Amino acid sequence: MKNAIIGAQMLFVAFGALVLVPLLTGLDPNVALFGAGAGTLLFQLITRRSVPIFLASSFAFIAPIMYGTQAFGIAATMGGLVAAGMVYVLLGAAIKVRGVGFIHKLLPPVVVGPVIMVIGLGLAPTAVNMAMGKSGDGSAQLVNGDYALWIALASLLTTIAISVYVKGFFRLIPICGGIFVGYMLSLFFGVVDFSAIHQAAWFALPNFTMPEFNINAILFMIPVAIAPAVEHVGDMIAISNVTGKDYLKKPGLHRTITGDGVATILAAFLGAPPNTTYSEVTGAVTLTRAFNPVIMTWAAVTAIALALIGKLGAFLQTIPVPVMGGIMILLFGSIATVGLNSLIKHNVDLHKSRNLVIVGVVLVFGIGGMAFGIGNFNLQGVSLCGIVGIVLNLILPQDLGENHIVDSTQLDDE
Repeated sequence: MKNAIIGAQMLFVAFGALVLVPLLTGLDPNVALFGAGAGTLLFQLITRRSVPIFLASSFAFIAPIMYGTQAFGIAATMGGLVAAGMVYVLLGAAIKVRGVGFIHKLLPPVVVGPVIMVIGLGLAPTAVNMAMGKSGDGSAQLVNGDYALWIALASLLTTIAISVYVKGFFRLIPICGGIFVGYMLSLFFGVVDFSAIHQAAWFALPNFTMPEFNINAILFMIPVAIAPAVEHVGDMIAISNVTGKDYLKKPGLHRTITGDGVATILAAFLGAPPNTTYSEVTGAVTLTRAFNPVIMTWAAVTAIALALIGKLGAFLQTIPVPVMGGIMILLFGSIATVGLNSLIKHNVDLHKSRNLVIVGVVLVFGIGGMAFGIGNFNLQGVSLCGIVGIVLNLILPQDLGENHIVDSTQLDDE
């Protein structure tokens, strides 16, 4: 019973971020809950229930899913996400054969850093539009602009305040806090529509969506798997440090990343966002010292049970867009900062022409909206950036331009 209660608490920590992704991308939050629970159980099966981690909706896929659903439809986007999950599985096989160094060689910080920055900065206009009460693309005003700014500001400041000033367990749930305060203010301004809750059944199966396989959607989505795959390595190192066990050796990184991939494939077959290991839950494990993986089994079972409550999903969908917009401003800025920190932490020297070329081209291609197409085949956004970054890293010589760099101290001496 104790493990079940702690497991429900772990789900509460992940809940805000878990449902934020489907709410932003137009997917069903109940399906996301079901996919996260089922995906976590599958991950535990593959890793022999040895890692105290919970899997849920990945932020890295927000922009690609938003674009994919508009360009290809939800079913085809899910087909692309199945392919992205397969990339994880193939990486797992490669790691088993070649070792962990294989990933670092193919995806060094100079590639991963700017790609993560593009994921965050590419979404900046969407966050601002929603904060002003508009639809993500800015084409429609959904909430009165004057009210929207106050609601978005309240959500943003609450999320920041909890992240910075609150101690202990509640510091792990800034998104839940921001949504709560923004929702209360939305009720005050009278901009919440409850009709969906009245129409929803108390108990119902989630609205599952089977994938369709479209080559354009698949080729668009595959490169997006780069950032979360590298992030997965960092998450495994983090949870290893917390528990004092080396999960990269046992059960092995090849098993954990394969588990991540299979969980993503399962989620996509249901119509849910891709799964990834949740840093919030790692923080909760650190705080509570709850190292028993059985606790995450209970968290997963609780997620599946909540997914069957129809009125919960309907309630989540009543959250007004400015509430989400306020939180997104911080969230997407934080994602971009993670990419920047990756360059700093690994001492990527941007005075080197080689590094400057890779980072510069990836950033401008991604933020500027560069697109490349031949016939019906089209690449743009994060997927194009990922491919361009990998190719540049592989073809540019390591000493590019170094002979032409003149040290400023030498000029002073002369």
